Amino acid sequence: MNDALLIAVVAVPLALAALLAAPAMRRPVLALAPWAAAPALAAALLAEGSLRVPTLLLDLRLGLDATGRTFLLFTALLWLAAGVAARRYHASDERRLRLWAAWLLTLAGNLWLLVALDAAGFYAGFALMTFAGYALVVHVDSDEARRAGRIYLAMAVMGEAALLAGLLLRVGPVGSTGLPLPALGGPHEELAAVLLFAGFGVKVGVAGLHMWLPLAHPVAPTPASAVLSGAMIKAGVLGWMRLLPLGVEPWPLLGGAAVALGLVAAFGAVAIGLTQRAPKTLLAYSSVSQMGFLTIGIGAAWLAPQAWGPLAVAITLYALHHGLAKGALFLGVGCVPAFAGSARGAALAVLALPALALAGAPLTSGMLTKHELKAALDLVPAPWPALLAMLLPLAAVGTTLLMARFWLAVAAADAASGRRALAPAWLAATALALAVAWALPHSHAAAALADGKAWLTASVPVLLGLVVAALVARARPLRAQAPARLPAGDLLRWIEPAAAALWSVVLAASAWSDRARPRREVAGESMLLVAVARGDARLRRFAVAGLALLAALLTMALLIR
Repeated sequence: MNDALLIAVVAVPLALAALLAAPAMRRPVLALAPWAAAPALAAALLAEGSLRVPTLLLDLRLGLDATGRTFLLFTALLWLAAGVAARRYHASDERRLRLWAAWLLTLAGNLWLLVALDAAGFYAGFALMTFAGYALVVHVDSDEARRAGRIYLAMAVMGEAALLAGLLLRVGPVGSTGLPLPALGGPHEELAAVLLFAGFGVKVGVAGLHMWLPLAHPVAPTPASAVLSGAMIKAGVLGWMRLLPLGVEPWPLLGGAAVALGLVAAFGAVAIGLTQRAPKTLLAYSSVSQMGFLTIGIGAAWLAPQAWGPLAVAITLYALHHGLAKGALFLGVGCVPAFAGSARGAALAVLALPALALAGAPLTSGMLTKHELKAALDLVPAPWPALLAMLLPLAAVGTTLLMARFWLAVAAADAASGRRALAPAWLAATALALAVAWALPHSHAAAALADGKAWLTASVPVLLGLVVAALVARARPLRAQAPARLPAGDLLRWIEPAAAALWSVVLAASAWSDRARPRREVAGESMLLVAVARGDARLRRFAVAGLALLAALLTMALLIR
């Protein structure tokens, strides 16, 4: 029974995706697709032990430890809530078949990496989630979505390249793919760690690798945005926890660099986010900022290996808190504007609850998780605890300002941008965001509530942020329809022109070299390019591409020994 449940976590969404190819099965599959994460929820609550199949995919292993169980719990809950919302959101969507194919494949990859206890399985699930998720980003097929998809895919490929190289360097000296991997050794241990940190950092949105995130999340359909930000970017955090050498030996240089990048994200994303006006873009920059706190936790583990136990618990709880709260906020963006009068006032009041949780307000999951993180960071050698104790409350003020701007943007949104049909899923996600973190047995909720300093730390930054937000909003009311002062994607404002100029130089050099080539050779090459373009157009049909990807994965699993 336990083995069947672990297999069902991945097999159910994969099987449903495959069945979409049969016209006769599409109606029942579309009815079941929103609930495809149900076996994952059952496994998070009931599964014990592990499953090992040495003949599949370089020794396939599935199972759950305490960290994986918590990640699987909030991921399954969020995918279920978003799935219910997606069923209503896409009820009349002409491209809903393509949407659900991408949805199921992305879900299968996300769940696979969570239950994988081997490095090859983790990477396979991560890659499936990443590349199938591209179809969610570009689903609306607008100019903005296509541009966001190009950026997403380009950065995903770079991240996968770094990840695969780091994984080979990491696993090679060990001689085993079982997780957790032993400590690194050999001349390439630091290079492997840097590559893995960067590869997963693209997904997390580490400062400097975050540009895809504020472009992709706003253009994706609202339910897809909820899982992109709430669940999928946490896969990178789990990748750090699974594959990086944490809790082994101190690496002050890497640890200090990771903490610095986390602080840059925590403050820099807030500063850029405050120049935005679109609610989903504000939430995207908020995700970059919040992931900065988790990056700080990973850096702290390199600074103080003895603190890895408490840090792992704090990072896991923070991931759960942020995943559910951010999912509720994205679903709220798609729902709250549809209400009018007193109903909108009530809806805005509910929307404020997960927003305050992200800021760390008292009695919210944010207060609990930030208390856990601060206690773990106190174990790091000086001068980091004193520095972080000064900076993190300031970051909480920034988060409060960003959430206040988001709330005002939703309050000013056009009613046509909301759909009341999303209300059940949104309210369920909000309730989960407020309650689940407190219910976990390892959350130290009683200690947080009994700590008077924790109440003060939670209250003062939020109150200060709200006062500043109220004063600014009164002096300069938000104009929701005005363009953002800095385009979403920020650094791309300078990177894209430079890349375009470089590409122009490459094309000019290529054209110059073609002049010296025989015409017959060029004509034959042109015919080949036309044939390749036609084949590419056919493969872009998602039903074909999705089934090809699924077939390739299954073939690999069956043939690799």
